[in-house]
Amino acid sequence: MVESLYWIFTRAMLTHLPPAASGFWMVGIGALEVAAFARGRLDWRVFWRHRSFFVAIGLLVGVNTNLGFLSMQYVEPGTASLLSRTSIIFGVALGVLWLGERLTRIEWGGAIVAILGAVLVSAQPGDHLRAGSLIVVVATLLYALHSAIVKRWGSAMPFLEFFFFRLAVTTTVLLGLGVAQNALAWPSRTAWVILIAAGTVNVVVSRGLYYLALRQLDMSVLTIALTASPVVTWIWAVALFGGRPTTIEIVGGIAILAGVSVVSASRGGLIGRARPV
Repeated sequence: MVESLYWIFTRAMLTHLPPAASGFWMVGIGALEVAAFARGRLDWRVFWRHRSFFVAIGLLVGVNTNLGFLSMQYVEPGTASLLSRTSIIFGVALGVLWLGERLTRIEWGGAIVAILGAVLVSAQPGDHLRAGSLIVVVATLLYALHSAIVKRWGSAMPFLEFFFFRLAVTTTVLLGLGVAQNALAWPSRTAWVILIAAGTVNVVVSRGLYYLALRQLDMSVLTIALTASPVVTWIWAVALFGGRPTTIEIVGGIAILAGVSVVSASRGGLIGRARPV
């Protein structure tokens, strides 16, 4: 449920702040909340020992967040949420190319179906929609790469330090991107209300739960739990912003969810795994 609100808050900020400024303030507020919770108990030696790790994931998530807010100028929240479900495909690709894993025929079939669905959603009339879809897919790839890095090298770190330094470095990256794009702005009173809610829900609660789950579960099993989020996002989007998905978006969305479900179920051991190919 919390996961489904990410694109809703992103879209809600569109009329109040430039995209780069929205991302910076949202993550910055989340970092301040975590720092307040820590109450001086942070061990800065963790950051120094793993500084390359934090810089790497901070850059990946910072650019991901910047692109996510930018995409709302082109696509609806429900469409963006569906396209972001291609994360499992990128996760599988990272496993094959980086970790030496192999795919079964069932998984190859699911991957192809999901990719075709993403292409169908992306290749609709209108350059703005194609551009927005491409932005979301690129942002999703960056986040999947960050998740793989965290899963491999970040799980043993003290959670509070890991979470705060991840947010702090990401905020710094977003500040740099905002300055480079000449897009920083001071929020209005209404914007502050939305930003505080977004920083609390999107960053502290949602990402905190995500990283805790990532430590306990395989990435594929976690993806299964998140597969339904586009449906909830679309319900929120229609209720708050109006509009409805097109027939092409529905068909493409069904293909994405079907393909993702097949790959995730196979990786999670919920369906039989034939010999890898």
